[in-house]
Amino acid sequence: MLTLYELWSGLGYPLLKICIFIALGVFVGNLIESMNWTRFMARLAAPLTRMARLRDVSGASFSMAFFSGITANTMLAEAYSQNKLTYRELVLSNLFNSLPTYFLHLPTTFFIMVPLIKAAALPYLLLTIIAALLRTLVVVVLGRFILSPKPEPCVECQLPGEGKLNWTEVLARVWKRFRFRFKKIIIFTVPIYTLFFILQQAGFFDWVEENMAEYVHFMAWLSPQALSIVVLQLAAELSAGLAAAGAMLDSGALGVREVVLALLTGNILSSPMRAIRHQLPYYAGIFNPKLAVKLIFYNQSLRVGSLILVGALYYLVT
Repeated sequence: MLTLYELWSGLGYPLLKICIFIALGVFVGNLIESMNWTRFMARLAAPLTRMARLRDVSGASFSMAFFSGITANTMLAEAYSQNKLTYRELVLSNLFNSLPTYFLHLPTTFFIMVPLIKAAALPYLLLTIIAALLRTLVVVVLGRFILSPKPEPCVECQLPGEGKLNWTEVLARVWKRFRFRFKKIIIFTVPIYTLFFILQQAGFFDWVEENMAEYVHFMAWLSPQALSIVVLQLAAELSAGLAAAGAMLDSGALGVREVVLALLTGNILSSPMRAIRHQLPYYAGIFNPKLAVKLIFYNQSLRVGSLILVGALYYLVT
């Protein structure tokens, strides 16, 4: 039986924190939409959108994803529900947002990694950036082959208009859209997160991680020290693997190459569990649950494939 403190620290506080960050993300995203801060990014999105044969709203979502992944996906969900996007266009648009979503989280990742793994941070981050760029290239190529040509895109037309800001109107519009979007997301996020907390307390994730960790030992090309980093990423979070990697780098037990390969391997193997724990709750609140699972599957498959490719190249050339 859980105590009140364990229930609060394990479920109440994390769920409250998630809800606060979702609220901030939705509010800031709506504010950015209303204040036209996405204009500059739209200039970058327009040529890529044209090459990928995507629609204007896809380019606008790409621009928004640099500031708010939740708002970017909400734009796609609304366009799809209004039949402005086909299923194929929705999938490719969601994959298209992989690059800006990566850069959205890059500052936080960078400031966590550099103090812990120092010299290994730069090659690891460069490889993950290359993987993100590769995913964008794949989407552009796929769009050229499977989508029909579109008129010259006007990405900025899908964003709020220019002109002098009326703060009363801006805040009223932001508050109205915030209430609608936040309520829809929370309806799904809270019960799904609670369900996974119950599964964790029942030992389900421990059982899955133990079985996954057993298969890691078949990777003879990784040293035992490097394997421990992978296992920590499976059993905990990236920060646990980074802490172990930093200690081994400082002691000389591992070099930069081994640490980078171990972190990439842990990143790949932990992707399914991380997607279920962190991505599914808010995706299911934006899209319908069935569609959310499909989008996450496509997203993670492309992500894992790109990381395997850059990791294999790094292994061969270093």
